[in-house]
Amino acid sequence: MSFIENTLEDWEQLVKKQLKTENIYEILSKDNLENITVKPYYQNNQETKILPKVEESTHLVAEYQDGLEEQAFAFLLNENVEGLQEKAIFINNPDLAEHILTEESNRYFSLIDVFSDDRDAEINDHLSGELLSKAFERQICIDISLHQNAGASIIQQLAFALAKSKELVEKFGAEILEKLVFRFAISSNYFFEIAKIRAFKYLFNQLSKEFDKDLIPYIFAETSFRNKAKNDADNNLIRSALELASAMIGGADAVFSNDYKFEDSSALSKEISFKQQIVLAYESIINVFEDATSGSYFVEDITQQFSEKSWKLFLEIEEKGGYLELLKSGEIQNMIFEQAVKEQSWVEEGKIKIIGVNLYPKLEKIKSIDELYNADEIKKVRLAEMFE
Repeated sequence: MSFIENTLEDWEQLVKKQLKTENIYEILSKDNLENITVKPYYQNNQETKILPKVEESTHLVAEYQDGLEEQAFAFLLNENVEGLQEKAIFINNPDLAEHILTEESNRYFSLIDVFSDDRDAEINDHLSGELLSKAFERQICIDISLHQNAGASIIQQLAFALAKSKELVEKFGAEILEKLVFRFAISSNYFFEIAKIRAFKYLFNQLSKEFDKDLIPYIFAETSFRNKAKNDADNNLIRSALELASAMIGGADAVFSNDYKFEDSSALSKEISFKQQIVLAYESIINVFEDATSGSYFVEDITQQFSEKSWKLFLEIEEKGGYLELLKSGEIQNMIFEQAVKEQSWVEEGKIKIIGVNLYPKLEKIKSIDELYNADEIKKVRLAEMFE
């Protein structure tokens, strides 16, 4: 039996007939904040490359609390905890760096960023030295979660991660690239966030090749605060479940769910937040795949677009003097500010819908954009704050 091979033009003619219009792209296309071209349908026009993880399976990270030792094999620590055995430990507190008591059976990773994110931009030499002296598998974190929670675009987040990496190479040498953890916050634009993680693997690998290395980035992904709301907190669970799925499918090496009840936190709400990961991992087994979306025409295409646009922005940052120089001048802050204000405007106008905030029910706006954002400061702002 032989099959007729259809061209893209054949598909376009069929869609035009079904929709009774000649301008199918106007009907089927939708704007997005990233200015990424999203097509209504795709055909395979590129080779795909499997993007591996550093870890064999994604670590499911819990904030430490008594009673979780048997259920969790990876913990985020804000204070020293003795007696843990055969765990992956993620150190989250700079004050803990000097005083952490390591156990030989555990694996240790730093989530501590050594950059200041203000006009006094610098790399903290004392903290860097302290971290690099530790017997951790990965000693220094490049934290981009703040940028996402402040309203930075995906393209900006990826470019900033590369630019901060370059600053560390200039200070410590190319060997530092093997000692990094990249901390990303994941929002609920499901496929875009999968592509974000995938794109960063390509980008970091390319950066490492500039220094005669061939490295895969170690990625710690956590749920975002940006799209969370005080009202009807159960909706936050749905949002964070999608974010965790994006992170695991995208190929993060570790995932962490921030408490969905970020204002009225309790031991129970922290446990529920963590156990979302267990359900996703053990029921869907999505934490073990190396690159689950490899070969998806849509995901491959937007991954490529994110990669190209982010690399271009990274080169522009380097041409202007690098990440720290642009922090000192306020250009990084202003870039994030302009993107964040645009996103907030879309929420205000209803172009971005947040259930329980501007839809079902529609709350009244009580704060202005000027009250929420500052062009001179990188700070976390939740989109729902305008209505709370």
